[in-house]
Amino acid sequence: MTGAITVVGSVNLDLVVRCDHLPLAGETVLGDGFAKHPGGKGANQALAARRLGAEVQLIACVGQDEEASQALSLLRADGVDLERCRAIAEAPTGVAMIAVAPDGDNQIVVASGANAHLGLDDLPARISGALIGQLETPVEVLAEAVARCDGLTCLNLAPAADLPDDVLRRADLCIVNEAEGAFYGLERLKGAGGLTALTLGARGAVLFKDGIEIARAAPPPVEAHDATGAGDTFVAALTLALLEGRSEQSALEFACAAGAVSTLKAGAQPALPERAAVEARLTR
Repeated sequence: MTGAITVVGSVNLDLVVRCDHLPLAGETVLGDGFAKHPGGKGANQALAARRLGAEVQLIACVGQDEEASQALSLLRADGVDLERCRAIAEAPTGVAMIAVAPDGDNQIVVASGANAHLGLDDLPARISGALIGQLETPVEVLAEAVARCDGLTCLNLAPAADLPDDVLRRADLCIVNEAEGAFYGLERLKGAGGLTALTLGARGAVLFKDGIEIARAAPPPVEAHDATGAGDTFVAALTLALLEGRSEQSALEFACAAGAVSTLKAGAQPALPERAAVEARLTR
């Protein structure tokens, strides 16, 4: 194992329906398959980092229900530290409803449930090592986690939400897709002082520092089956690669390869790749 990462974020149970095409507004689409998978951006990123070789702790909230057991099952099986994952009675475990098209594209709606109850008391006094955070839990908790971290801080600014400038300035790495980049304003993110990664889906990703492009990478060609969790895999892989001391270009290539490999199987967490599978794609 290499690297120590704390993830502050969400845990969901994904309810996934495969369909011929993603529905338009007001349209009903018949699905041809249904499955339940562990998910949530925080849980996905924690498990992805673990499978890629990191020691990982997840700080999160779940309900006291059967969904919690299902949602945490793969994290437990792979050895993610869940000591600070709190079960609460006042809300159910978060649920994500996901439609997946034949080309792997998806639409996702999340019912936050227990994720919205993550609080400042759930955080340790100090977060040692690297931190990964997202915005499926309260913003004030993420902001405080960043303030308490003494190592590399990565913010996956998804789903897009209002975030104070001082939080962005404290982050060493901000990661957004094109829609999120438009919401925040890329110039605002580039001027925050750290690294900014912009993901471009099948076209790869770009890394900026001080407003200047310093790296660009494309993913290896794959036949995508399900893109759910690909962005979370990218976040974990890029954070870990930088934590290991890889160059920015090498780290971005590693992250793009990891994201691509994660699309080869159905479901977010079941598809998260082991490190050997990612390294194999990089050497082809």
